[in-house]
Amino acid sequence: MDVLTPAHKSNRLLTTWPSETLAYLGPHLKQIALGQGTVLLEPGDEVDQIYFPQSGLISLLVVTSEGSTIETSTVGREGALGLNRGLGARRSFTRAIVQVAGAFLAIRATHLERVVQEHAQMRDLIVRYIEVQWAESQQTVACNAVHDASARLCRWLLQCADRLGSDSLALTQEFLSQMLGVRRTTVTLLAQALQAKGIIKYRRGHILIVDRQKLMESACECYQIIKDEQLPQKLGIKL
Repeated sequence: MDVLTPAHKSNRLLTTWPSETLAYLGPHLKQIALGQGTVLLEPGDEVDQIYFPQSGLISLLVVTSEGSTIETSTVGREGALGLNRGLGARRSFTRAIVQVAGAFLAIRATHLERVVQEHAQMRDLIVRYIEVQWAESQQTVACNAVHDASARLCRWLLQCADRLGSDSLALTQEFLSQMLGVRRTTVTLLAQALQAKGIIKYRRGHILIVDRQKLMESACECYQIIKDEQLPQKLGIKL
């Protein structure tokens, strides 16, 4: 019997889970809608709920003492926020904020922890996912340090499109500047340059990818490296 509901299938990570795990957790997964800018976790917060994006996108941000932020990774339909909580009590190291509004599945951490304690396969899947997130964060740190803002923007737009399953992205200048660690005016100039090349169409609060191939050619190599490291991709699940 297929215990994967359409809601489960909208998150690629859930499709990798054992059927008995989904059968137990299914009734506890609640579908919710979250708006752009919703803060799910602040640094130091106890992780008590896990979020599985279906159509939205979550950004993980490092916050400095001066209040500046820069993104270290994103979580879309390929993953989950707070999954490490299944291994026991955990606190957040980053600010987790909804970058793109959408639908999410949420579950209390205690439900997941209970099933993980009883199934070694689930513990293995969570550890592997943590390793994938760690690899992405490391690659992003390197990207932020050595690649120019234009290449990073292209990489970021491609990642968003993959993780949302859409080339139409509802993104504001303010959010983009926070993600890339640059000024809003810089984001405007970069977006205008890409639009002039026919790669994107840009208007306030919205970006449409018009020529994906050219966008990939303009992005740094980090895009493909991070994509190849995604857990569902490694398991042969198409994103």
